[in-house]
Amino acid sequence: MRMFAACLFAGVAITMTAGSIPAAEKVSPVLNHKVKSIKGEEVDLSKYQGKVLLVVNVASRCGATPQYEQLESLNAKYKDKGLAVLGFPCNQFGSQEPGTEEDIVKFCQSKYNVSFDMFAKIDVNGADASPVYKTLTQKETDPKFAGDIKWNFEKFLIGRDGSIVARFGTGVKPDAPDVVKAIEAELAKSAK
Repeated sequence: MRMFAACLFAGVAITMTAGSIPAAEKVSPVLNHKVKSIKGEEVDLSKYQGKVLLVVNVASRCGATPQYEQLESLNAKYKDKGLAVLGFPCNQFGSQEPGTEEDIVKFCQSKYNVSFDMFAKIDVNGADASPVYKTLTQKETDPKFAGDIKWNFEKFLIGRDGSIVARFGTGVKPDAPDVVKAIEAELAKSAK
């Protein structure tokens, strides 16, 4: 009978089985966070390690809100190939996400049939910004794409290796050729 144990220490996941040497897998700084799902459950983002992620700050009352439809289409088309779309509602831009998490779920499901993973409402800028977004926007962790979020529906593409490979502004639709090309390029890479 083999015993199994796993733990997370200083951003490194360590897995051991009886009679084996520990195998360490470094967790990407972007995924080295725990967040609340939109239903209030704790989610360890390290569960997405090895997937390609499209991380988006979303809002229900924004001119860009129809992007939910394209995000859902991308999710449906590529989820079996390793893409995960992650939606983070935010009310920091024009108060365009004023509802509760329950309101957001009802809206997203009734209007856009959203099935991708959604999380509790957060701030993406400022002192109260979510640690996930601090990681995505700080020069120390993201020198190429650093800087404050400017509006709703900014998109970060995270590669299978956990690196931030692209950032797309609000005006770039999720199904734009540049976004799709970048997603497909990352999906073609194997996880390390």
